[in-house]
Amino acid sequence: MTAITAAELRPALPALPARPGPAVRYVRETALLVGRSLRSIPRVPERLSDVTIQPVIFTFLFLYVFGSAIHIPGMRYQDYLLPGLIGQGLAFGVIGAGVATSTDFASGVIDRFRSLPVTRLSVITAQVLGQMIEQVLGSVIVVGLGLALGWHPHLDGPKLLELAGLIALGLFAFTWFGVLLGMLVRSSDAMQGVGFAIVLPLAFLAGTFVPIAGMKAVPRAIGEWDPLSSLVAAVRQVCQGTHSSGSWQLDHPVPAMIAWCLLITAVCVPLALRRFRNMTTA
Repeated sequence: MTAITAAELRPALPALPARPGPAVRYVRETALLVGRSLRSIPRVPERLSDVTIQPVIFTFLFLYVFGSAIHIPGMRYQDYLLPGLIGQGLAFGVIGAGVATSTDFASGVIDRFRSLPVTRLSVITAQVLGQMIEQVLGSVIVVGLGLALGWHPHLDGPKLLELAGLIALGLFAFTWFGVLLGMLVRSSDAMQGVGFAIVLPLAFLAGTFVPIAGMKAVPRAIGEWDPLSSLVAAVRQVCQGTHSSGSWQLDHPVPAMIAWCLLITAVCVPLALRRFRNMTTA
């Protein structure tokens, strides 16, 4: 019998699958972790209260309780309030992202991820994307409720795309800010308190519910340069075609919003990545 050499045997062996590259592995692991975050929602539905119940309460409270006493010249209050609530909702993503991040660290979820063969960057990226998806749900609820209550936005195709782009940019920037805060304040209760202490006063001063021009001198000066004022004014300008005045960012709300979001992203992303790297190597 003729002996079979190794060279003759080698072609018959099945080829091993190629190991995925770092980029493919990162995208795959990020998608898996985002799916894990979304699948946990049915088990803990109360985590969506800030993007479901809270916007509904704000809408009904200000539209039907305070709205009867608030008069906007040349504009129905529904058309003034709803764009403001959409802009405010982008900033409130700070609280939801921060609480979710601090909860994951406090409960040991991040420690369990450290023991798995996954890239650490995919963990924090999945946190950001998962929170952004939840915040999109909140924006959809506000829009749907507003339309049901008589809001009449003036949106054509290009304006709708512009609005979607601004919302995506705002969600991205403020979610990274929230993730950074959640790693700095590693208690969900403390994070919720800190988040409301930062965002709520700025939201009220941003012209969300009443025009900035009618405020007293000190709150008006703060509101004119409040970062959230550019969000609210930009969404209102795109949706209703209205123009604010009083400061450069109110005169040019869309460029101002883009500039604020890029600044927040440029500051928070490297700080969050550095903080996450230090915490997971400690």
